[in-house]
Amino acid sequence: MKIVIDDNIIFAEDAFSMLGSISLLNGRLITNKILKNTDALIVRSITSVNEELLKKTKIKFIGTATIGTDHIDTNYLQKNKIVFADAKSCNADSVAEYVFTALLKIAADEKISLSKKTIGIIGVGIIGSRIEKLARALGMKVLKNDPPKEREGIGSGYVSLNDIFDVDIITLHVPLNKKGKDKTFHLLGDKNLKHIKEGTIIINTSRGEVIKNSALLKESRTKSFKLVLDVWENEPNLNTELIKEAQIGTSHIAGYSFEGKTNGTKLIYDALCNHLNKKPTWEPSLPVLEHSEISLPEGKTIEERLFKLFCSIYNIEKDNDGLRNVLHLKTNNLREEYFDLLRKLYPLRREFTNYTISLQAEDLALKPILEAFRFKIKK
Repeated sequence: MKIVIDDNIIFAEDAFSMLGSISLLNGRLITNKILKNTDALIVRSITSVNEELLKKTKIKFIGTATIGTDHIDTNYLQKNKIVFADAKSCNADSVAEYVFTALLKIAADEKISLSKKTIGIIGVGIIGSRIEKLARALGMKVLKNDPPKEREGIGSGYVSLNDIFDVDIITLHVPLNKKGKDKTFHLLGDKNLKHIKEGTIIINTSRGEVIKNSALLKESRTKSFKLVLDVWENEPNLNTELIKEAQIGTSHIAGYSFEGKTNGTKLIYDALCNHLNKKPTWEPSLPVLEHSEISLPEGKTIEERLFKLFCSIYNIEKDNDGLRNVLHLKTNNLREEYFDLLRKLYPLRREFTNYTISLQAEDLALKPILEAFRFKIKK
């Protein structure tokens, strides 16, 4: 069996080499010619999987080690009886930790009390639900918008998209749908960005095309939005002016925790084993952290203390600085290569569940918040 795999998928060789002959390739360089005699293809979001890529190949299994599937022509796969598997939920905790690390940085810098703020969550799936839980743990008021779930009667308390525009914080967690009743392409664009109030914090970790970037840049300059952008239109060809405008800008790495990437590989490995009627035997082995017990930092506010704690584990400022280096590069080609390199060489990042917090008696009131973020507590 011949398997072609994106070379940025963690543990790819360990997991899949026992199932066949593997080729690890740059995801942007996978072509129809390369796939002529391939049986299975495993990709990330940068590879468009469609008729052009797959026609006249032998491929019978496609796996994407991502939660999004907008790069996959699932209709074509169904018509051609190609088995498909994705990695939904693999990095949900990683994305949630990214969102609140970014939010706490802005709150600490701006001296904002999050317990007095309202957050609007657009898309309340696996990730959005985690965001809701954590926001409520911090005492925030939550508004939710999710038309598909509302129609299906899943959950309750939904509001219209227009109602979301009056909140203090907007965070997007939707798939990229380019057409249909639940179209999300340019969900925020020229017509409705103007209705978002001045100074709103806007966070996008879903897909860049969910927000029309040129319109966001224009409105942000007049309304002083505070932007947290991990995804961009036309990646890796980024709008450099929008990078300058963002408070926090990163290279599509919100879900790039070690655990999140490993979960993605494991889910696709299991799915391929199921397709082949083979018993899964590979189990990832994650290193145990040597210095996993930490004290809650001092600070004047809860937001400041939590940000110092979160940042000691995940330094989002370093990711922000890393993307901004793209502004010093003079050509699009160099910027695109650098963006891809940031992702390919992304450093090891562990999730909060690996850490134990030593709490003093006077800080026990923070225990429910820390536990909501999956920290272990030592009194």
